[in-house]
Amino acid sequence: MLLSLGLSCGAQVMIDPHLLHDLAGDDPDARIVAVNGIAALANDEAARVLNALKDDNLYLKGETLYLVEGEVTTDLSTGKTTSLPDGVDALVVNNRLRGALESALSGMKLFAADRTIRLAAVHDLAQTATPEQLPLLERAGASENDPEIKGLLQQLIASANLHSADPVARKSAVRRLAETSNANLKPVLEAMLKQNPDGSYVEPDESIRIEVVATLHALNGRLARTEFIGNIFYGISLGSVLLLAALGLAITFGLMGIINMAHGELLMIGAYTTYGCQLLFKHFFPQAMDGYLLLAIPAAFFVSGFVGILLERTVIRWLYGRPLETLLCTWGISLMLMQTVRSLFGAQNVEVANPSWMSGGITVLGSLVLSYNRIAIIFFSLLVVGAVWLILNKTRLGLFVRAAMQNRRMADCVGVATGKIDMLTFGLGSGIAGLGGVALSQLGNVGPDLGQSYIVDSFMVVVLGGVGQLAGTLVAAFGLGEINKFMEPVAGAVMAKIVILVMIIIFIQRRPQGLFALKGRSVD
Repeated sequence: MLLSLGLSCGAQVMIDPHLLHDLAGDDPDARIVAVNGIAALANDEAARVLNALKDDNLYLKGETLYLVEGEVTTDLSTGKTTSLPDGVDALVVNNRLRGALESALSGMKLFAADRTIRLAAVHDLAQTATPEQLPLLERAGASENDPEIKGLLQQLIASANLHSADPVARKSAVRRLAETSNANLKPVLEAMLKQNPDGSYVEPDESIRIEVVATLHALNGRLARTEFIGNIFYGISLGSVLLLAALGLAITFGLMGIINMAHGELLMIGAYTTYGCQLLFKHFFPQAMDGYLLLAIPAAFFVSGFVGILLERTVIRWLYGRPLETLLCTWGISLMLMQTVRSLFGAQNVEVANPSWMSGGITVLGSLVLSYNRIAIIFFSLLVVGAVWLILNKTRLGLFVRAAMQNRRMADCVGVATGKIDMLTFGLGSGIAGLGGVALSQLGNVGPDLGQSYIVDSFMVVVLGGVGQLAGTLVAAFGLGEINKFMEPVAGAVMAKIVILVMIIIFIQRRPQGLFALKGRSVD
């Protein structure tokens, strides 16, 4: 497919005969220069010739090039249609020329009307730009009106000039790259400081080597700041996921004292409910696919909450005050729920697609991408925490919950239906777990074992934050998220979790009540 660059069909621009001569010649360097020179024309005729060369549709007889398109043959020296003469030879494209050809065709996308295509072309050329492509890049930079793409093109021109034979151009390029945040340029700059086997430097000019050292220092500092801010963002993102996973457990375990090993499976049920809503919209409302989350959020809450109420009424209500039996029983229930999901949906993971408004991200500091789905989950987790706080502190249900958990006997004496409150409280915690499942479905695939990845982390968050304390759960979730993200690059993912677990054990030994202690809790 030819790349359309917006020229009118009637305006055919002839290619310089000298470029065609070099393209058909035997000098490999001259052929590459010719390819880049033709690409720099950035018109439909240039794209037509280069695509023909790529597809082995250019033929040579004497000094005349012929372009074949199906049954039509064009004499490139005159631009007129003719018949293909006998005795022509196809132009041979070796690997080196084909690589230059691919880069040139990618570079011509810099002139596309679609901004997305131009931006992608800049990123594709970031590691392959050469001095031979400078005319193309400079013309693209001169015609570009988008500030972001224009800035990237200027950096691309500078990186291409690093290989220039002119020391003034190389020095200017090195200085220009002091403003970049492109980590891919580090090896190129570092290579300029290396020594050859004979003791000479790859970059012979000492003043340029000094500029390279200064540029590397500035680049390393900028990359370190980007990594630091990235770790903060992804730590907050992980903390929001842990918060949603642990918030329901903070109610069922923190307030009610139930060691619910099936909590992870309630997360899984919320995720599969989201998957079901996606299928529903896909089959019945395909034009409104982006709205399936609006249905999935309340649906996951009520489905997980209903399962939680069912468990509490049939099993858990008989095990209050017996933690070991509760642990074993809920562990068995978790296995049953996982097998039920495998029977209904299969053992393979299923994909829940992000709505279009949660796809993509914001690029900051040059290379750090803050994805929209993670930003949305951070705000969603804070909204859920705020809603839970309002329920527990500003509603009649919350008053009864706090009364029953602080002094159950007294609550019974004043007419509080503690059995009903237990059922609603466990249902609330289970419903919140379902909301956590909605969030998890937006970050990865959904499978029967989804909840197993978060049950241990959820208990760590609740125990560290202080049993029954929402504020403690909030602080612990975001704290563990940040610590984990900053330790992973140093110690690795597995060792980071081990170190965090050891730190929590030591902390709980020193402060058994956690970060925030719950006052006035009844043990009855």
